[in-house]
Amino acid sequence: MMSVVIWIGIIILFLLSFAGMVFPIIPSVLVLWGGFALYYFGLSKEELSIVFWLAMGGFTVLIILADILANSYFVKKYGGSKWGEWAATIGVIAGSFIMPPFGILFVPFIAVVLTELVILKDVKKAVVVGFATLVAFLSGTIAKVLIQLLMITWFIAEVLI
Repeated sequence: MMSVVIWIGIIILFLLSFAGMVFPIIPSVLVLWGGFALYYFGLSKEELSIVFWLAMGGFTVLIILADILANSYFVKKYGGSKWGEWAATIGVIAGSFIMPPFGILFVPFIAVVLTELVILKDVKKAVVVGFATLVAFLSGTIAKVLIQLLMITWFIAEVLI
């Protein structure tokens, strides 16, 4: 009976980790690790190999870098400023509270456009940088979802095989 409760907890944590894609205040990768830890401490300390733990550490670094690299790449590529990058980051966090889930798309876009408009004084360029921020967020999110799916799949393979 206890193992069923633990498995339900693991599944809930895995699903909650994906909610972090829409609500950035939820630390997705930490919640995912919570599922791994629940399995390790609640069910079995033997089945998860050292290779699994090392790979999960590497994937965790990739998840953290996905947002940073995507945002930096697209904003710089389209002529945005460091202030624009910060406005995007703050906009994603604020947007998750203002109009979830759509706020995480619109609020950073508006924040970046306004920030770049003040800095660049060019409406067209500010809008382009705003769209670049939107593309960066979406591409970073897609990368994180794929990496998390890979992590969960690897976990299931380790447990079942």
